[in-house]
Amino acid sequence: MRVEQLSASSDIKKLLNALGVDGGGVNILASKTQSHLISIQELHVGAANILKQDALSIGADLAVPRGTVIAKTQYVDVLLIATQKQLEILSKKELAQPFGLKEVATKLKEILKATKPQKTQIMGIINANDDSFFAQSRFHASDAIGAIEKMIENGAEIIDVGAVSSRPNAALVSVAEELLRLEPILDAIKSEKLYEKAKFSIDSYEPKAISYALERGFSIVNDITGLVNEAVCKLCASYDASAVIMHMQGTPQTMQKNPHYESLLSDVYSFFEQRIEKAESFGVKNIILDVGIGFGKTLEDNLRLIKHLEHFLTLNRPLLVGASRKSMIDAITPAAVSQRLGGTLALHLEAKKNGAAILRVHDVEEHAQALRVDDALRGV
Repeated sequence: MRVEQLSASSDIKKLLNALGVDGGGVNILASKTQSHLISIQELHVGAANILKQDALSIGADLAVPRGTVIAKTQYVDVLLIATQKQLEILSKKELAQPFGLKEVATKLKEILKATKPQKTQIMGIINANDDSFFAQSRFHASDAIGAIEKMIENGAEIIDVGAVSSRPNAALVSVAEELLRLEPILDAIKSEKLYEKAKFSIDSYEPKAISYALERGFSIVNDITGLVNEAVCKLCASYDASAVIMHMQGTPQTMQKNPHYESLLSDVYSFFEQRIEKAESFGVKNIILDVGIGFGKTLEDNLRLIKHLEHFLTLNRPLLVGASRKSMIDAITPAAVSQRLGGTLALHLEAKKNGAAILRVHDVEEHAQALRVDDALRGV
């Protein structure tokens, strides 16, 4: 006899199938191994006591503050700890309960339906300007096409092309200057028909630049303002382009001046809900969400967004994360931009684990290798 402790991150369905468990049993047993940690804030104390008892009755638990049982305060923050199966039971049971538990049950159902992507895609970065924070990502027309072809060869499925830096305190650039930088590269992409080898994304919020790119085979609009401009919404709809809605507090010139949130995850979630509704009202069908790492965020904010990325899966849109070589790495372990690849890979692998569908990266080859190794680890 042998007794072996296996990782909690093992592919449980693969293990159960290897044992010869029947199909129905595989799903039932798998649901018992997937655990959820759910924060519920400002819950009525009556609801907390009901939910606590219901959770305990099925083997789950609800962590509550001292004094909850005697209703010391009217509203409390709680932490629900439950398996997938237990969450299914609670999502039905609480529908008939008072004190706002029907709303809790509805949210639990959304969490149960949310799924992580089967595959994480790599978006390579091409900057057609001289002031992006990572010098090796800057290209001019003469060498951009070669760099793009190399990225595609190395595993990039999306290429993101921009001509205006969005780093903190970046200088403003006129639309005319942006187009002057972009036109040679975009024209070459069209003439070489590179859009047949990969998807192309235009990193811009200016309608003229976006229109120029969409006319040349681009199919994604990466808008750091989160579709604030209605003209951009109309362009995405008319070209049937995917829209990347990014969250940013403030502007690149102001975003890192004491960023503050009432509740980070909820604030970003509400922003996405509003912008999704706006985009859909204009007929935009395909939407990608970017939590905006480094855009109006503290170090703790950035880490929380990556760690708790699953919170945004209930919006049922692909999630994009771009932490490549950003200053948050330097804040954790001092390193120049050229020395941040290791930190980047750590952040991006965590984002992948938590539901990222797209990683926006400077180092395509290294990311492709890391993702393949990570997939192999999770498959055993």
